[in-house]
Amino acid sequence: MTVTYTAAVASSSIGCFLKLLFRWRGSLYKLLWREFLLFTIAYYTLSILYRFALNDTARMIAKYCQEFGNLIPLAFVLGFYVSVVVARWWEQFNKIPWPDRMALFVTAHVHGHDERARLMRRTMMRYLCLAFVITMHSISPGVKKRFPTFTHMTQAGFMLPNEQKVIEDIKTPHNKYFVPLVWVTSLVTRARKEQKIKDDFAVKTLTDEINAYRGCLGGLFNFDWISIPLVYTQVVTWAAYTFFFSCLMGRQFVDAGKTEDVFIPVFTFLQFFFYMGWLKVAECMVNPFGDDDDDFDINSVIDRNLQVSYLIVDEMHSELPELIKDQYWDEKRVRTSIHSGIRVL
Repeated sequence: MTVTYTAAVASSSIGCFLKLLFRWRGSLYKLLWREFLLFTIAYYTLSILYRFALNDTARMIAKYCQEFGNLIPLAFVLGFYVSVVVARWWEQFNKIPWPDRMALFVTAHVHGHDERARLMRRTMMRYLCLAFVITMHSISPGVKKRFPTFTHMTQAGFMLPNEQKVIEDIKTPHNKYFVPLVWVTSLVTRARKEQKIKDDFAVKTLTDEINAYRGCLGGLFNFDWISIPLVYTQVVTWAAYTFFFSCLMGRQFVDAGKTEDVFIPVFTFLQFFFYMGWLKVAECMVNPFGDDDDDFDINSVIDRNLQVSYLIVDEMHSELPELIKDQYWDEKRVRTSIHSGIRVL
């Protein structure tokens, strides 16, 4: 689940962001401590060798790495790559379909308090939620682990046994997320024929919303299908690891006669935190439907969508609080005439 910290920085003050530096979950330290430990061990191992065991030829290699390692355009490559990944991450979140809008249309346009009308409303929303589950089953490892087969979806209440048989009998090599959407569209048509929906405009409204919902599901499939080109991911990874491999050799103390010995390379370590942290941001966000701290908790979204959908179209259908005059009902309103400037009581 995405780590939320906005409440901790609700007001700007001195050191507003400093309080966030000591959090562990979703932090830079949690992502980097293993890599940083390996980098530190490798650095000091080479440092001991450079100081006590290696000859002048090895020291020349260190100077060579120091001089030419900085030619790797790491900041440019990483910066552009991370900006693409973050934009893609946010677009994927915006593509997650929420059934609330459809639920409001259903409760407004599918009339009736009898069992048949209630069944239609609930089934429409269940089919929409089922389409989302089937879609995320192909994209999210967490959802696939929770619903590995259609049988598990039936056991969870998203499908009935007869519906499971129908969807399993459909022979297609493609993902079957569209099947529940066909069912809900047919159900809208049936509700119109049975006069549960009063006019054709309401049918069009519901159908347009189903198509918009399908568009979001199709968008999620597109993001899963078309990734950031592998060659660019490889370039970024090679650039980062090659740069810091050169730092292991190039940032050593090798010239005792001209340079002050700095046993702790503070700025090299800071570079490691900044650049490798940047790379870890990309690794965590390139697939937001995984199991990282900042990935989307789709299973909780699935549960929430079904609960809220049933609440809107069933329990709250046509239920209104009693209409009572509000506390300002008897107050006189003062209006200002725009043209004459006269105040009218």
